[in-house]
Amino acid sequence: MTSFELTAPGASSGVAWLKTRLSTLMAGNDKDSRQPARKGKPTPDGKNQGPGRPPSLGVFSMVAAATLLLFIVMLFTQPRGENISIDQFRTMWSSEQIVKDSVVVREDSVVAKRAPGPDSATSSTVRIVFNAATSKSIVDSVKEITGGEYKSEQTSPLMQILIFTAPIVIVVGFIYFLISRGLRGAGGGGGMLGNFGKSRHRTLNKEMTGVTFADVAGIDEAKEEVTEIIEFLKNPKKFTKLGGRIPRGVLLVGEPGCGKTLLAKAIAGEADVPFFSISGSDFVEMFVGVGASRVRDLFKQAKDSAPCIIFLDEIDAVGRRRGSGFNQGGHDEREQTLNAILVEMDGFTPSDGVIVVAATNRADVLDPALVRPGRFDRQVVVPLPDLKGRMEILRVHAKRVKMDPSVDLEKVARGTPMFSGADLAAIINEAAISATMTNKESVEHDDLEEARDKIKFGRSKKSRVREKEENRLVAYHEAGHAVLQMLLKDGDPLHKVTIIPRGNYGGATFSLPQKDRTGYAQRWLLATLRMVCGGRIAEERVSGDVSSGASQDIMQATSLARAMINEWGMSPRLGFVRYAPVDTKDAYLRERDFSEETARLIDEEIRRMVDEAYADAKRLLAENWDKTVAVAEALLRYETLTAEDVDRLMRGETLTKPTVSDQIRAEERRKAAAAVLEQLEKNPGSPDLPKGGLPTPA
Repeated sequence: MTSFELTAPGASSGVAWLKTRLSTLMAGNDKDSRQPARKGKPTPDGKNQGPGRPPSLGVFSMVAAATLLLFIVMLFTQPRGENISIDQFRTMWSSEQIVKDSVVVREDSVVAKRAPGPDSATSSTVRIVFNAATSKSIVDSVKEITGGEYKSEQTSPLMQILIFTAPIVIVVGFIYFLISRGLRGAGGGGGMLGNFGKSRHRTLNKEMTGVTFADVAGIDEAKEEVTEIIEFLKNPKKFTKLGGRIPRGVLLVGEPGCGKTLLAKAIAGEADVPFFSISGSDFVEMFVGVGASRVRDLFKQAKDSAPCIIFLDEIDAVGRRRGSGFNQGGHDEREQTLNAILVEMDGFTPSDGVIVVAATNRADVLDPALVRPGRFDRQVVVPLPDLKGRMEILRVHAKRVKMDPSVDLEKVARGTPMFSGADLAAIINEAAISATMTNKESVEHDDLEEARDKIKFGRSKKSRVREKEENRLVAYHEAGHAVLQMLLKDGDPLHKVTIIPRGNYGGATFSLPQKDRTGYAQRWLLATLRMVCGGRIAEERVSGDVSSGASQDIMQATSLARAMINEWGMSPRLGFVRYAPVDTKDAYLRERDFSEETARLIDEEIRRMVDEAYADAKRLLAENWDKTVAVAEALLRYETLTAEDVDRLMRGETLTKPTVSDQIRAEERRKAAAAVLEQLEKNPGSPDLPKGGLPTPA
């Protein structure tokens, strides 16, 4: 190695260290590292291959050390000192401030030593920098000033080569480093993409989830299905003794919030095997081929850890039916990912010991090759909980909350039909928050009722002040719904009615179903159609005009009538035929499967069904208008009425409970009394009251 002479202090020791370091790296014996040495993989003959560090890392270290050495050499070989002009040099030479025989003319500058003076006890360096245009004039001037007493020094050819090749070496070394890192990451199929091809799954165990089957309620059948999977993983010989084979995949299907992901967490908490969790969207990346690469890497790690479970959440992100949409001939990253999943689950290479559990709420759009037996052998439906299931779910979540003894969870469960497990958990949580904000010692039943209404319709807007006429219209609107719901015995019984705004609703009429409904009877549908028409009819009769307040009722009536005609075959003229499209393909342009004449007939039947319901509801309200007026006037006084209140009003009785104004005045008196008591506690000797006296509520 060529040695360089560096004049800066301390530079020789730094270069010597670099020389030693570079020699050590080239010899492959790096003992200066403070990291503990890693043992390499043993060869077939039992000998160790040396350090477990990839060889490309050593090459890159050599390139980095050489580049660093080059920079240090260039740094210290550059002349340092004060820049001066040729006139200053002339003055300093004439005043003998320049040391004789120290003037050196180089290719880009003139360097000289300045003799010690009164300002400095040591010598320093001065230089005159020039370029190609001024080099001749400055060199001639220096020759004239010094009388030819200077030395010429040319840059060594090696330094010129290093200066020219240094950028190239740096760029090539950096590219080589990236390629070597990419090749080391190619085990996951990433190639030059490196870690992009690695799976982004999370590995869980029973301690990390903290969820067991005891925390899962309301889906007993689904729990039994997945319990068999866990039993097989714990005792596989019990099943293989008779020649049976455990399913390779289990597909959890259900509405959002029904507990699919919670069930998967419970599986991870119960099974004593590795649990790999990943979402379907984690496979798809902006780079082509990354999704398939991650699938291969995920299954490779799973096979190495077998027996284990892979959980694919929201698999419809990559498992949609192939060949749909407008993708014609182009590359589809999702289809590549899906193909990789299909091959890994059931291809030439067996994946015994790896069980795939997937979850989706759109099983209708999944590719048929994915859900066939042999891949996802089982489809476990996770339904909305029934009355018994809602009771169990409420009990599970109520364990974490301090409940008042007066709370009736069965009544809450009966009043929450079609609520999912997530909705029920939100009710308990919102009730706890509401009780905390009102400084209650425990959660009361009123808090649960308010939380249920808040989850379904939105937060009540008690501070909103409406005009008197608008408030009157809302009261009659809701009274029309409530009276019809009391009169129509085929519909759901009334629970309560209120004119307090909630969310986008000016008021609300709540029903309380007596049982869970797995199907819809025609009598119940017709009764519901008549009930939703009551608001517009009462509003029109009392004001002689109509408003947009019935928009939600119109939408509900239209959707119900359209479903009865198109999906449920409840029209005598159209018969036992389905006309609604089946949403299983991702087609952007749907074609109708019926003629224009049939479409016209469908529209006529929908209109006929709604018109009949409207006429019937109008007749019922006209016959019971006095009852509607009584309920509406009571709503203006009390704002909220229970089913018992409405029933008493329809029987001609009067209500004796305090009105809204009475409640407001009582609350103001309570606050005033509390303020006086607080003042007395702070100042017991107040002259306004006798000792030991208390203020009256008045």
